[in-house]
Amino acid sequence: MTSQHWPEAYKKLGVKPLINAQSWVTSLGGSLMRPEVLRAMDEAATAFVDMTDLNRAAGEVVARACGAEMGLVTAGCAAAEVLMAAACMTGVDEAKVEQLPDTTGLKNEILIFRGQRNRYDGAFETSGATIVEFGAGDAARPYHLESAFTDKTCAVAYVIGPFIKPGLGLEKTIEIAHAHDVPVIVDAAAEVPPRDNLSKFIRMGADMVAFSGGKGIGGPQSAGLLAGRKDLMEAAFVNSLNLDSPRAGIGRPMKVSKENLVGMVTALELFMDTDEAALIAGWRTKAEYVARRLEGIEGLGVVIEDTPVDRQGPQPVIYFERGWTGPSPSEIRQTLKDGDPPILVGGGGVRDEINIVMVNVQDGEEEIIADRLLEALAK
Repeated sequence: MTSQHWPEAYKKLGVKPLINAQSWVTSLGGSLMRPEVLRAMDEAATAFVDMTDLNRAAGEVVARACGAEMGLVTAGCAAAEVLMAAACMTGVDEAKVEQLPDTTGLKNEILIFRGQRNRYDGAFETSGATIVEFGAGDAARPYHLESAFTDKTCAVAYVIGPFIKPGLGLEKTIEIAHAHDVPVIVDAAAEVPPRDNLSKFIRMGADMVAFSGGKGIGGPQSAGLLAGRKDLMEAAFVNSLNLDSPRAGIGRPMKVSKENLVGMVTALELFMDTDEAALIAGWRTKAEYVARRLEGIEGLGVVIEDTPVDRQGPQPVIYFERGWTGPSPSEIRQTLKDGDPPILVGGGGVRDEINIVMVNVQDGEEEIIADRLLEALAK
C-alpha cells in the first residue's frame, strides 16, 4: 500500500481505499461526509426521539431547500422511487397502503419513455406498479405519450441523468401528463450540483422529485431526498412511516435511522451554504492539470467537457482516435484499477472514452492520476 490514508476500520477488514475518479457512484461509496455531518450523526445517536416528529422536522428542511410543499428524507433515491410510485397508487387511503404490493383494483401503470429505461427503474416496480414504455427507440413524439394513457395510468416517470435521452423533454412531458390529470414523478438522483436543480424541476411543474443524498449533497450514502406536492407527499409519508398501522407498509424495509436523518439535513444545510463557484473552480483546476499532463500524445484527443446533463462538473475526457496504437480503453482502466492505490475512472458516452470525474478527487490525487495514466498509456 502507498502512503495514502488507510483508515483502521478498513485495514482490519483488509479492504484498501481507492482513488475515486468515477463520480458519486454507489459502488465506490458515494461521496465523503464533512466533519460537521459526522459530528451531528454522532450526537443524534446519544438520545431517543419520536421518529414521526423527527421525520416531519427533517422533511421541512427538505421542502425549504427544494421549494416544495412538503419534503421527506428517504433511504436513498431508489427508496424515494418506490415511495413515489406507491403514493400515486394509494393516496393516503390506508387500506390501499396496506394492500401493496398487491395492486388489484388500483391504478398501477407508470408510463416511461423507452430511452430512459435504466438499471434503477425497477424501484418503481418494487411498489407493485407496472412500467409501460412509450416512444420509438431514442425518440418520442407527443402522440406516443398521448396514446399510452389508459384508465390504469397512475403516473408518468421521467429520468434525468448522464447520457439518458430526454425524450419529449420534461416540460412537454408535464404538459401532456397534467392534461390527463396524471402526476409526473422525476428521478434526478445525481443532478445536484448545481444547487438550483433542487428546486428547478418543482418550478417546472413536476409533482414529485427524488434526489440521492449521498452524492453531490454529501450526506450519508444510504439517504435520499423526496419533495413535491403536499397530497402526494403525505401519501409517500404514509407508505413510508405509518407506525400506527397494524401492517407495515411497502416502505417499512426502507426506514431511515435517526442518525441518517440528522446527518442528511445537516449535509443539506451545508450544501445550501456552499460556495458553489469555488467548488466547481477547484474541480476545473484539477481537470486542467490532468489534461495538461496528457497533451501531445499521438492518437489521443483530450478535452475538458462540462455539459450540464452528461458531465458532473468539468472533467478531462480522453478520446481514442484512429491513429492510437496503444492499449485499449478497457486495458487502461484495468491497469489503473490493479495499481496501488487502485484508481477507478469513468467511461460511457457516445464512444469508448475514458473520463476522469473530479468531484471526489481529493487534493493531490490529480497528480497520482496523471502519473498513473501516463504509465498505463505507455504500455
